[in-house]
Amino acid sequence: MGRIVVTEFITLDGVIEAPGGGEPFAHGGWSFEFNRGADGDKFKFDELMAADAQLLGRVTYQGFAKAWPSMGADQFGEKMNAMPKYVVSTTLSAEDADWNNSTVIGGDMPSEVGRLKQQVKGDILVAGSAKLVQSLTEHKLVDEYRLMVFPIVLGSGKRLFAEGTPRTELRLAHSTPVGPDGVFILTYQLADPAENAHAA
Repeated sequence: MGRIVVTEFITLDGVIEAPGGGEPFAHGGWSFEFNRGADGDKFKFDELMAADAQLLGRVTYQGFAKAWPSMGADQFGEKMNAMPKYVVSTTLSAEDADWNNSTVIGGDMPSEVGRLKQQVKGDILVAGSAKLVQSLTEHKLVDEYRLMVFPIVLGSGKRLFAEGTPRTELRLAHSTPVGPDGVFILTYQLADPAENAHAA
């Protein structure tokens, strides 16, 4: 059975919007202000290589689909372009989702993602996709949160956990500093994994 793994660049005040730019956000590109070092780069590389699929919201999917097809010259880019991608959207048609190996999930999200977890054996990465992540969290479909935390407070922007998110207790599985600028990778899992098994 697959696992839903939310992987985010995140600020100290919980903002995950436009860490690499590419969106109309006043603070876009904020993650580039910090050096995550070779260890941070290796973490992201190993994470992608170990994953079997990606699950994305429409906005993140369209941003990735615009950028990555022209960046397939290395192993990371090859994997991004080749691996199965599932985009959750009620407005995107199958014809519009033309990035290689893409499938639109347009029905009942919790049921469809539950089925996806049954079909995929390994990790299903969810990057960006704030609204999707909040919905996955609400329905207790997330198995693990991997947060690369940057030492900056933005004060505005889309946050990982929105107002009204149901109470969810997490367990810190790993804590790793990377780079010279105070960036940390924090990995959290549900304190009670049975909650996810029941939800799925």
